[in-house]
Amino acid sequence: MVTVFLLLGTNLGNRELFLQEAIMYIEQLVAPVTKASAVYETQSWGKTDQPDYLNRVITLQTNLTARHVLEKILAIELLMGRKREEKWGSRIIDIDILFYGDAVVNEPGLIVPHPELHNRRFTLEPLAEIAPEFLHPRLNKNILALKNELKDSLIVKKVYF
Repeated sequence: MVTVFLLLGTNLGNRELFLQEAIMYIEQLVAPVTKASAVYETQSWGKTDQPDYLNRVITLQTNLTARHVLEKILAIELLMGRKREEKWGSRIIDIDILFYGDAVVNEPGLIVPHPELHNRRFTLEPLAEIAPEFLHPRLNKNILALKNELKDSLIVKKVYF
């Protein structure tokens, strides 16, 4: 079994409901959630003229390959009505693979660890809450150290426990 870390994000509609629905689908189609961070409200990143996001990091234990996990989460995004119209645009749901155990994967359409996670406060705050000592397999630093080195000044606040 491999521990998979996923980042969930939403900034449209009933954000709380969409996070809950995403987790329900993940548990049905991928694997049960073994750990979940609090929910964090964050300013939009990349494209800043849009509503704030709710973000959450969850972990799963699975025997599925990283590619198979990706296929399943992309299917969940589609099932929930995700439309990819512009880079960093608003979305009903976004599900990203942050880590697939300690594997380093670089395939077309699939890069793990997520290539930007160490630069993003909205990812590292919830990740540090549930896995502060987890070692980034490329950077050889734990999540807490990466969070403490962040230059990102985006406002990220815990809203649900």
